[in-house]
Amino acid sequence: MSEKVVLDQDECIGCESCVEVCPSVFSFDNAEGKAYVNEGVDAGEDCVEEAIASCPAECITTE
Repeated sequence: MSEKVVLDQDECIGCESCVEVCPSVFSFDNAEGKAYVNEGVDAGEDCVEEAIASCPAECITTE
């Protein structure tokens, strides 16, 4: 089973760094002011680890 990307929206500060480094996996909800994980994405994308590392709120994980 493949890993999935998890973003804790309660912890998200809306900086959009994950969206900038990994737009194929993350998008931004302007109404909520928070990022979210796109449907059906693969945690194996190269940019996922970079997005995790770039998140100042440390709210992105894989499981």
